[in-house]
Amino acid sequence: MEVVAGCYEQVLFGFAVHPEPEASGSHERKWTPVADFTHHAHTASLSAVAVNSRFVVTGSKDETIHIYDMKKKVDHGALVHHNGTITCLKFYGNRHLISGAEDGLICVWDAKKWECLKSIKAHKTWNLVEGRSAFIKNIKQNAHIVEWSPRGEKYVVVILNKIDIYRLDTASVSGTITNAKRVSSVTFLSESVLAVAGDEEVVRFFDCDSLTCLSEFKAHENRVKDVFSFETPEHHVIVTASSDGFIKMWKLEEDKKVSPSLLCEVNTNARLTCLGVWLDTVTDTKESMPPAAAPPPVSKEERSKSSNKESGDAAQEEEGQPKADRKKCSVSGDSSKPAQGSSLVSAKKRKTVEMLEKKKKKKKKIGTVS
Repeated sequence: MEVVAGCYEQVLFGFAVHPEPEASGSHERKWTPVADFTHHAHTASLSAVAVNSRFVVTGSKDETIHIYDMKKKVDHGALVHHNGTITCLKFYGNRHLISGAEDGLICVWDAKKWECLKSIKAHKTWNLVEGRSAFIKNIKQNAHIVEWSPRGEKYVVVILNKIDIYRLDTASVSGTITNAKRVSSVTFLSESVLAVAGDEEVVRFFDCDSLTCLSEFKAHENRVKDVFSFETPEHHVIVTASSDGFIKMWKLEEDKKVSPSLLCEVNTNARLTCLGVWLDTVTDTKESMPPAAAPPPVSKEERSKSSNKESGDAAQEEEGQPKADRKKCSVSGDSSKPAQGSSLVSAKKRKTVEMLEKKKKKKKKIGTVS
């Protein structure tokens, strides 16, 4: 498995995690994270990470989405459709990626050809099979997190430190959980248990039915920025990333009233913002991606995305945090032209298109005047 995490310092970290052989007389195996790569493809802080069986994608305040082929360990290119900070990324299976940004668009991408299949203006809920609105729910406030339960029977909407729990069958609030501080991340551990992290050092487990706090534990020395959970044949694991620079992996107990135990930790010396876990599992051949060479990534020089707007966010973070290692990714692969119609584009091509559009507008204007 590989833990990936993004940070304010524009770096994506990758750590391979290896369970060591069981020690004599012990029933527990120690996990060891080993630095695998760092990649500095973005020109602004990273804001979102998503993983599927082959790829890791990252979103940034530079308005781009970068794709990393974890099988080949190469940069697979960039998507440049949005005109705003990428706020969220989610894979739906292995064939589709959904992205959201501050430009108010939700884009559905083909994760095989990397084409934008549909670009939808927010803010509604859609039937993705037909690409049209499924239903609308007015929550009357500006929410910053929406998360579905594993079976899809309920979802939570987070507004500052308040978590509203909605039942799908009634589309109404079944209860509200109030956290001590502003919530930064939530993840369902089961259909009824929710892990909550916020602008503090602790992580709490809540029962969505009784609305009670089952347990809480101090995970870090600073605010917890993101939480991710997954299961292996041996353990149910929760991963936390913090502004203190640490990524930690915890083993969950079956009884969620018992605090989890630490499996391993690693210090990135960076202000972490988002994380994910890539599991190198064997997948259905129909779902797996074809062995295509990676097209060239968008050039930072030609893209010239401004990162000035993120200075305000960085100023809100705690002072005195160490800076990340900005070494470029040491792995690379042969590049080739993207498939026809692909949304993976180079900055040179994008610039040429923009120039042609400007010329057309200029000619149209001249024709109107004459």
